[in-house]
Amino acid sequence: MLIDKDVATLLVVDIQDKLLPAVLDADGMLARCEWLVRMAVDVGLPVVFSEQYPQGLGGTVPSLLEAAPQAAIVEKLHFSCVAGQCLPDSLMMRRQVVVCGMETHVCVLQTVMELLAEGKQVFVVADAVSSRGETNRDYGLQRMRDAGAVLVTREMVLFECLRVSGNDLFRRMSKRYLVGEQP
Repeated sequence: MLIDKDVATLLVVDIQDKLLPAVLDADGMLARCEWLVRMAVDVGLPVVFSEQYPQGLGGTVPSLLEAAPQAAIVEKLHFSCVAGQCLPDSLMMRRQVVVCGMETHVCVLQTVMELLAEGKQVFVVADAVSSRGETNRDYGLQRMRDAGAVLVTREMVLFECLRVSGNDLFRRMSKRYLVGEQP
């Protein structure tokens, strides 16, 4: 199964001001997520940001919000966005969800497991998730894959959204996201 931008949404889980410094390779993960969010906006893939208890943990990192100013922002207290019943209908009506964010073994994992239980096709962007520790990140990814989520990379998301080369969109996206140094 391939990602289809016409039936998918990008869900960015809990990349918040006070949480970000605690995870592995925080700067690199943020740069990769910004790349992913910008790319999603450029190809027309809807974006949703979730925030875990923003009153205490701060809001979504501003650079991500700037990359997708029209994105929905949802708040939650449950670790899972599904259990928190905060996801917009626009996401829940689509059959595919592409997920990035943190922490891999907590909020990302619980959200992914419950999206799968809801019958969604879920793609976890392995190079755009992080946890405080490598073991937790690795086992979180393994558990999601074992449950039926598809592990992908940012470039897989890009190429599956594009599907063809040789047109103006491909040329623009290639220059912006594939040429030169990338995060």
